[in-house]
Amino acid sequence: MSQLSLWRRHGAKRAPQLLLPCRLSLSSVTHLNRDLNSIDLTKEEEASAAQIRSSLLKARNGNVQDLVQSLGVDCPGIQLTSNTVDSLLCKFGDDWKSAFGLFQWAQLSGNYKHTAYACSRMIDLLGKMRQIDRMWDLLSDMHCRGLVTVETAAKSIRRLAGARRWKDAVMLFDKLEDMGLERNTETMNVLLDALWKEKKVEVARKVFLVLSPHIQPDAYTFNIFVHGWCSARRIEEAKWTIEEMKARGFAPSVITYTAVLEAYCKQHNFRMVYEILDWMCSEGCHPNVITYTMIMTSLSKCHMFEEALSVSHRMKSSGCKPDTLFYNSLINVLGNAGYLSEASQVFQVEMPMNGVPRSLATYNTMISIFCQKDRDEDALNVLKEMEAHSCKPDLQTYRPLLRLFLSRRGQADSIRNLLNELINKQSLCLDVDTYSLLIHGLCRVGETDWAYQLFEEMVGSEIVPRYKTWELLLDEAQRKNMEGRVERIRSYMSCFGISV
Repeated sequence: MSQLSLWRRHGAKRAPQLLLPCRLSLSSVTHLNRDLNSIDLTKEEEASAAQIRSSLLKARNGNVQDLVQSLGVDCPGIQLTSNTVDSLLCKFGDDWKSAFGLFQWAQLSGNYKHTAYACSRMIDLLGKMRQIDRMWDLLSDMHCRGLVTVETAAKSIRRLAGARRWKDAVMLFDKLEDMGLERNTETMNVLLDALWKEKKVEVARKVFLVLSPHIQPDAYTFNIFVHGWCSARRIEEAKWTIEEMKARGFAPSVITYTAVLEAYCKQHNFRMVYEILDWMCSEGCHPNVITYTMIMTSLSKCHMFEEALSVSHRMKSSGCKPDTLFYNSLINVLGNAGYLSEASQVFQVEMPMNGVPRSLATYNTMISIFCQKDRDEDALNVLKEMEAHSCKPDLQTYRPLLRLFLSRRGQADSIRNLLNELINKQSLCLDVDTYSLLIHGLCRVGETDWAYQLFEEMVGSEIVPRYKTWELLLDEAQRKNMEGRVERIRSYMSCFGISV
């Protein structure tokens, strides 16, 4: 496997110093896969978390070291627990600076030791936010503290590949044994998977040819390449990989064939889709509900509704049980094909009868279909049914209803009622898509003052309107000779760096 060292000569931007003689101690890491939603902080932990957040907020405009110093000054007596630190790291979202400041400060705090979750989360967040050099340094430091796990290394490899530093990803794999980890089938698959997902399937293939004499591939290895070639629209190479897979003694699974079927669906080559379906069945590898759902959805996108419904019949006759995602797709197909009563029958009768739960997407699909056919009463009844079944709506639930009422004049009260329910009852916040829908729709029906009020609310929330929205409101204000409004819009445009 020393041949992998050749990758070091080809563009690794910064290598981690991982060759120090440090011993891996797995006893120091715990709680790798924590369910943070189930953590109940004590009152002391809640108070500590609030104090930490306050300190970080005060120093938010500084650099990471400023955040660490702020925590040192403001929180000297806090007794850190893994619950406090891990829950904060999760809640910081993509705010890598606050997360890293807390992480570094906690590491300096007495006898506190980070959990495996904290380390893995920090590595992943730094990589996600393209703080690759910081990620390297942290990985090196974690190695010397005995905190590197397979999970940590896997996330590092994936983030390096995601930052298009795939040569560094290969080099990190080359150094795994120096970190006390194995270069085995599992870690090889992580590397190959990361490479193909970054559209480097040919590089993945070269790496595999170097590694395969020393590391035994498994079925998942070949599935990685089947997905990779299909993603690159090189279906022949994918089919050749399936033959290689068989030659190595691994039977292709439904996952393998579904990847090829999806590639043909994207090409709208449904003749080959049906051929492969028949081929699968002849080999005793029967399609599953995911396979059928994908094909049915693809046919529907091509407006081949009757063929899509025939796939549904084929699945049911094969004995394959439908799930929620299948029914969501089927309801959408039936609605788009004009079979509203049949779609409603699936929603109201068939799903409950088969014990298949409705999801938020199920309700949203049903509402959208009714709205497309101007069936607002039916759509509102579905909305009420959601509430009865304790399914909380989202913005996607309301948009079809808003679009429907905005297409008609004289529906201001209906729109206000929906917005009142959306904002006050469901505690949802309007986003750029919903603001745009409302502003443009209100202008079409002559409610320009209301549209402008929403625009003011939008920019006041620091949501940047789309170009067409600026253009529309400026044109409306100029057409009505509202010079004050024109100047105010131009002032906002200047603040956001927009020119029309």
